Amino acid sequence: MGGSQSVRFETAQRRTIRIKPGRRSLARELRELWAYRELFGFLVWRDLKVRYVQTILGPLWAIMVPIMQMVVFTVIFSRLGGIKGEYHVPYPLFVFCGLLPWTFFSSLLAQSSKSVVTNTNLVTKVYVPRLLLPIASIAVPLADFAMAFLVLLCMFAGYRRAPHWHTVLSPFFLLLAVLSALGIGLWLSALNVRYHDVPYLMPVLTQFWLFASPVLYGTSFIPPRWHWLIALNPITGVIDGFRWAVLGRGLPHYDLFATSFAVGIALTVSGVMYFRRVERQFADVI
Repeated sequence: MGGSQSVRFETAQRRTIRIKPGRRSLARELRELWAYRELFGFLVWRDLKVRYVQTILGPLWAIMVPIMQMVVFTVIFSRLGGIKGEYHVPYPLFVFCGLLPWTFFSSLLAQSSKSVVTNTNLVTKVYVPRLLLPIASIAVPLADFAMAFLVLLCMFAGYRRAPHWHTVLSPFFLLLAVLSALGIGLWLSALNVRYHDVPYLMPVLTQFWLFASPVLYGTSFIPPRWHWLIALNPITGVIDGFRWAVLGRGLPHYDLFATSFAVGIALTVSGVMYFRRVERQFADVI
């Protein structure tokens, strides 16, 4: 009798203990990213191999897409629409200088937005810093940009021109493109885990974004009173700054670049914060 009461008493005293992950600082997250640098290299090599090795044309796809876009845009918007470029340069050269950073930005945005879902096995079976996945997606767009930049140099030679020495500043504008694309990509990659509408949204978003960005036209085409509005588009400062750096004509639009830079930084910070807040749920929801 007494023994059974003792058992019931001990059972009543039991407590459920739940172990939850604690909040990690950003500094610790960065140290983990460095510790997993070998995995980063593997992910980069895997993406490059899938992109180029198992295709018929291979790296030619990286240069065919912007070239075909340049031809179509030149015929429709310049020859038929009468749109002219800036800096007194041929329109094909002008629009190709805008297509290079835009293609890099849109490709990185597409790759980073699906980075978590396409690496389901890594997310659900082993531990890796989740931020590593969107960051590793920069490899393919950067390789595509490098090959397309060679085409730009050939176009300069064909028009008997030379890139300006300001070209050495172009990596600075590409860095802004990386920050903006990764910031938005972190938001979309986290949302894509729960809401699978993101892949259907991406083509519509990028198509609209292309015409809302100064790729087919220059910033001088927009009335000055609306410059503040187009500056809210983070890719505006990238395209305008890259054109100025490569073509070396005119003065850079400092107000556009400053606003776009601020928006890009805000997107990056907010994207990192949101991604880190919801990443602990990825393995359960994906």
